[in-house]
Amino acid sequence: MNNTRIVATIGPATNNEASLVALKNAGMNVVRLNGSHNSLDWHAEVIALVHKTLPQTPILIDIPGRKIRTTQLSVEPSFLAGDIIILTTNVSHDGSEKIPVNYDQLHLDLSPGQTVLADDGTLRFTITEITGRDIHMRAETPGQLKSKKGINVPYVKLNTQLVTERDHIMIKFAQDNHVDFIGLSFVESKEHVEAIRDIIKPLNFPRIVSKIENQGGINNMVDIIRASDAIMIDRGDLSMETELDSIALKQKEIILAARRYAKPVIVATELLHSMIENNFPTKAEICDISNAVLDGCAAVMLSGETAIGKHPVEAVSLMNRVVDRSEQYKRDTEKASTERSAVPVAIGDAIEVICKESSITKIIAITRSGFAAKTLSTRNLAQPIFAVSDDAMAAKSFNFFPGVKGIFYPEKFPRDSLDHVIHILKYLKDEEYISENDLILVTAVGYPNSGNRMNMIQTHAVSDLVQTLKW
Repeated sequence: MNNTRIVATIGPATNNEASLVALKNAGMNVVRLNGSHNSLDWHAEVIALVHKTLPQTPILIDIPGRKIRTTQLSVEPSFLAGDIIILTTNVSHDGSEKIPVNYDQLHLDLSPGQTVLADDGTLRFTITEITGRDIHMRAETPGQLKSKKGINVPYVKLNTQLVTERDHIMIKFAQDNHVDFIGLSFVESKEHVEAIRDIIKPLNFPRIVSKIENQGGINNMVDIIRASDAIMIDRGDLSMETELDSIALKQKEIILAARRYAKPVIVATELLHSMIENNFPTKAEICDISNAVLDGCAAVMLSGETAIGKHPVEAVSLMNRVVDRSEQYKRDTEKASTERSAVPVAIGDAIEVICKESSITKIIAITRSGFAAKTLSTRNLAQPIFAVSDDAMAAKSFNFFPGVKGIFYPEKFPRDSLDHVIHILKYLKDEEYISENDLILVTAVGYPNSGNRMNMIQTHAVSDLVQTLKW
């Protein structure tokens, strides 16, 4: 059994006994239901089925909370880029002329010029004007806006209620049906978590899984983590409410913070998205799952893949295999890290510590073959590495290594002394690779007939060398 849990969302594709058993056998550890879809009667039937079929499997239900969505539409309008679409907070409309949303104050919180995203960011609009309850938007992408699709307004704080009537209904439903966890959407403060916990009392269930999915959640991450029982990283909304290009970094940051307070983290959204339609994933999706496990998440989650997908059991089975391989790799590397290292590796460790803990500005690696340059380039150090070789072709090749500048030194390195080191440093000073303002770290191989490499470390203030050696 893997340490990392697999959460699988149950939907129309899997809400039957045979599918539940197959998903469990494939590796599912937690059943998830999305309270934003289907009726409470439907959810009650599925919960009863899970209790009967998989009595020891925990159930998590996401409650809609403060999530803004389109309502159930009779007409789901299609449009081209440049067309004007009207959102409205007047829920009497059916989608044919205006598209109603479930937040009745949205028109008061928005302004012309702001960007609106819909359906996990696949649809993009720009607000052109607001008249009464109507929000006029220009479509920036072609598409179709369907029922119950999420609406996001990046970087705009919406004045929605902290706790809604829907929250009260869903929490009572969860308690009446013995649901183990609730997923709380768009948590931005510990007060939000505490308000939900006050509703749950005096019962001690369901536990609260706080979903961090916007900038407010990021800003108050530590307080939210401390107040919650677990955390979910909803990358769908998080990528739209903040910057898409930093979503992986935010994921790592949240996992690290949650682990510090011993709170489990679920990584969610699109881990095997391509398997909704295809029976085989992309390579990037496999890497995504592995990286989440290596970062230390407690669980990885499938949404549409198992709720509406064509290959739900295959998706869980594949995820289980990827998790297994990733955990084994993690155990192997942790075991290897406790074993004694060869001298060159230990020297590399020492250089990394010195560079991170001091004011070193540049690293000078004196290396004929490039072993030192290659080794140090993998350390992701902040300082530039100047790799000096007496072999012109080797020096040129060093420029392939990340963060390394290869430099050819026109005199051969001796094997029976280290006299060449100081001459190389003067050469670098004369060629203006280093200056009197630099504090440099120098590594080289001394007396290399033993086969040891990178067995020397020196640090120098270049200004001291200039004064002492009369450069």
